[in-house]
Amino acid sequence: MTMDVRRFGTKAEMAAAAAARAAEALGEAIARQGRAHVIAATGASQFEFLDALTSTPGIDWPKTVFFHLDEYVGLPETHPASFRRYLKERIVARVHPGVFHFIEGDAADPAAECRRVGDLIARQTVDVAFVGIGENGHLAFNDPPADFETEEPYLVVELDEACRRQQLGEGWFPRLEDVPRRAISMSVRQILKSREILCIVPDARKAGAVRDTVELPVSPMRPASVLRTHARTTLFLDGPSAALLGSEGAGRT
Repeated sequence: MTMDVRRFGTKAEMAAAAAARAAEALGEAIARQGRAHVIAATGASQFEFLDALTSTPGIDWPKTVFFHLDEYVGLPETHPASFRRYLKERIVARVHPGVFHFIEGDAADPAAECRRVGDLIARQTVDVAFVGIGENGHLAFNDPPADFETEEPYLVVELDEACRRQQLGEGWFPRLEDVPRRAISMSVRQILKSREILCIVPDARKAGAVRDTVELPVSPMRPASVLRTHARTTLFLDGPSAALLGSEGAGRT
């Protein structure tokens, strides 16, 4: 079980390379079937990638359909940490995709919201998923130990303290007690149903999680390690995030 690991000297080079492959994947899907179905990740680690992607010329954005990866339970869209707000500001307002299926994190019934968005994504095959890796190794909001078995497309998950501290450290919340304890997350198996996965992971704070994902056995205690079981996953790293990899994680540069 391996993945295509690509290291770049700077975050800007990494973002440009990931955006170039993302644009190719979108174009290939549109040429093949007239529309591209996409999963979009959020968080501070995706800033440069999304900036590069939305600045790429030639993408037929009205023919794209986006699915939302995860969202905090109970958080309104007006909150600075809302992922709906993030995606609307960083994707929708810039390039105007044809459709964007958002998770309503403040829905009255989170389980019913999981079913609603699950029914939408179950009708499609996702062409390309853009994901990251958390400091605790999580994939979407599937913190360790992650559920590798559920077939449900979305589920309500409990956020562990390491995950919540990452959100605090990135500046999304003023205090740890302000970080929600639950989220709606796309499941691991749903992510793995994507035809192609682009995993974009910059920054030194992710180096330990990157090393464990690439070099240690696949395990629910290292949720992102499951990406090594997928036939078409590419991991994009900058110098700091790749710093702890041994030669077996060298991949391409």
